[in-house]
Amino acid sequence: MTESLEIYRKLLLIRRCQERIVEEYPKDEMKTPVHLGVGLEGISVGVNHVLPPGTKSFGQLRNHGQYLAITGETDAYFGELFGKVTGTGAGKAGSMHLCSPEHGLISTSGVIASTIPLAVGAGLAAKYNGTSEVAVAMFGDAGIEEGEYWDCFNFACLHKLRVLFVCEDNDLAIFTWGHERRGYKSITRVMRAFDCYVDEGDGTDVRAVLDITRRALNMMVDDPKPAFLRFKHYRFLEHVGPNTDWHIGFRPKPSEGELQQLDPVWKYERYLLTDGTLPAELQRIRAGVDAQIEKSITAARAARFPGEAELYEDLFA
Repeated sequence: MTESLEIYRKLLLIRRCQERIVEEYPKDEMKTPVHLGVGLEGISVGVNHVLPPGTKSFGQLRNHGQYLAITGETDAYFGELFGKVTGTGAGKAGSMHLCSPEHGLISTSGVIASTIPLAVGAGLAAKYNGTSEVAVAMFGDAGIEEGEYWDCFNFACLHKLRVLFVCEDNDLAIFTWGHERRGYKSITRVMRAFDCYVDEGDGTDVRAVLDITRRALNMMVDDPKPAFLRFKHYRFLEHVGPNTDWHIGFRPKPSEGELQQLDPVWKYERYLLTDGTLPAELQRIRAGVDAQIEKSITAARAARFPGEAELYEDLFA
């Protein structure tokens, strides 16, 4: 499979997994809140596709895209959503705490900005051990409003750590817009006051995310210091749950054409088709992705829940 089709497969895997969650969630078999990232796929794939081997990754509660982009697997993913022993946390961690240390995804968390210190710690460990390994922290724009973010970012800049700070900016903290939460006008202008690399781009265009991330990683190799990348995207669904929230009235519903222009999967499909990819090739990938997901959901349903004694295992790091 060519790289361009592999990127498409990753985008589609993330989208189809979330669409299936939307379908399955009302059955009340998934015993966990879900913070879905429909619209976030371009950032998830664009950043994680180009990370070098040995990267230590950390994420936020809206973490499904990051997990799937890094691992490509869906058995443990759906096992966790269904609360089964086959899950990433043996059914006890839930949707907000997906991880796969064997793939380099060390931790994600439902506590805003709480994994950013871990990423900086990994960056400090790499410097201490004399390696060129990179650490990545992916977080929503509200994470910047936590005090620990500023302590960590300042420390990483001061000590010239190879930490990639990726701001997945949908301009929302539940129902509150960014300008209602911040006393400064520009996130990137503030970050440029620090000794770091700063860049930003359209998170709905996976090709732009790929280029910007590659450029930042290359600069970090030549001259070690952190990089802050801000990618704008649109949150298609409600803050938590499988539904849309346009009916609430805090933001208008876009037209179908506007939604397409905000959709990273649709935009990349259009690019591939205009670049000569045959529709049959995309359909084969879609069929393979759907078959993988269906198999994983069936296995998750068939798996057992953890027993009483197992609920007290693996509780402390």
